[in-house]
Amino acid sequence: MPQATTTERCHFVERGRRLEYFTILWNSLEGLTALISGFIAGSVALVGFGMDSLIEVTSGAALLWRLDRDGNTVSREKAEQLTIRIVGSCFLLLSVYIAYDSLHSLVKGQAPARSLPGIVIAAASLIAMPLLSRAKKRISVGLGSAAMAADARQADFCAYLSAILLGGLVLNALFGMWWADPVAGLVMVPIIAREGIAGWYGKACCNDCGS
Repeated sequence: MPQATTTERCHFVERGRRLEYFTILWNSLEGLTALISGFIAGSVALVGFGMDSLIEVTSGAALLWRLDRDGNTVSREKAEQLTIRIVGSCFLLLSVYIAYDSLHSLVKGQAPARSLPGIVIAAASLIAMPLLSRAKKRISVGLGSAAMAADARQADFCAYLSAILLGGLVLNALFGMWWADPVAGLVMVPIIAREGIAGWYGKACCNDCGS
């Protein structure tokens, strides 16, 4: 697409900042609630979802840092690459944690308690994340920003996890299928690991930025 004018670019940067502030606030509340609910219920998938939300807080903070350096091309590129690598590393660590904890729960036969707060969190995220992703993709195209495109993909990724989490929690709550929770956790692992590897090698920057 044609390069944005200075005025247009400033507009996109300001909109991007507002989206990242919302991202940090939403995911902070979502993450803390999911972690507390997950630990109380003994839900591997819910704890993993909470950790993912806190990783998105880190990403949002990194994107704010990148947007503050938008006026300097060299600083902008360095900030984008560092952001993508930080987030990629976090996702790889998260995938290892969830894989270990899910397998441990399956082997030990540890059944999580039913979690109504977890179901509410997952349903709310399933509605909000696609809307947030769409808005961030528009900003990423306007700025030609690889980091913002990767951040939008994270919101998509969070929506996928929300659907998986919601399915596992509902099956456990309605039918007592305790194994659905750690299985849902295991389903998350390859998705998280793939995004982590892509982020580490900077592949996310080539897909959605439209530059």
